[in-house]
Amino acid sequence: MVQTMKKTSVPIFILVVVFFHAGCKYAPFIGLFGTSSYHERTVTTEYDLTKRTDQKILVLVDQPGWLDVQSNLRFYLTQAINKDLVRKVRIPAESLVSYNELSKFRSNQSDFSLLSPVEIGTALDANMVLLVVVEDYKLNSVAEGNYYEGFLGTRSALFDTATGVKLWPKLAASKSVTVGFEVESGGREIAVARLAMACAHCTIRYLYNCPKKRFGIIEDRSRVGWEKWQK
Repeated sequence: MVQTMKKTSVPIFILVVVFFHAGCKYAPFIGLFGTSSYHERTVTTEYDLTKRTDQKILVLVDQPGWLDVQSNLRFYLTQAINKDLVRKVRIPAESLVSYNELSKFRSNQSDFSLLSPVEIGTALDANMVLLVVVEDYKLNSVAEGNYYEGFLGTRSALFDTATGVKLWPKLAASKSVTVGFEVESGGREIAVARLAMACAHCTIRYLYNCPKKRFGIIEDRSRVGWEKWQK
């Protein structure tokens, strides 16, 4: 009996000795016992859209009149958000209202600007509408060559078309997202697409259990102090 106890206690004794003699060097490995790894951790969703993957969704981007006409953010944002909904939230592509379908409806409606997001979604047989309103946008050439600095600010909300109820966010009128970068060397079109993809990520990440390691991106400019570079 005593011998058996000694045999089973040896591995534990060795682990304790190694841990205290090695300091923090092996702490991450010790921590693996009984705790989830960093790669498995997620940021809890604010609204779980993965539970409504069988319903049709319209992404409606409101591009204000003052926006640079050379930058069709309405197109870039719609495409980027739809791709993230398919890839990350697992919404079937056929459950998304296409940009072309929405554009055709917009062109045929003389009173389109007077319609509410819910009315537009209902007309297109969508069960939900993800409204994305562009509030701030800057794309400036820097130095010489094809270099750009970019900034994009949006606010978003998700609506149920059957009830007209705002599903997300619960504790605010809308979710604000701010993204940007100081230098993009790929040219104007690449710079606009990069802003759109970053904005899409920072919006959709709240609608599913996003892996913690992927939650933050380098273009996320919601941190205090980022606005200084614009001055």
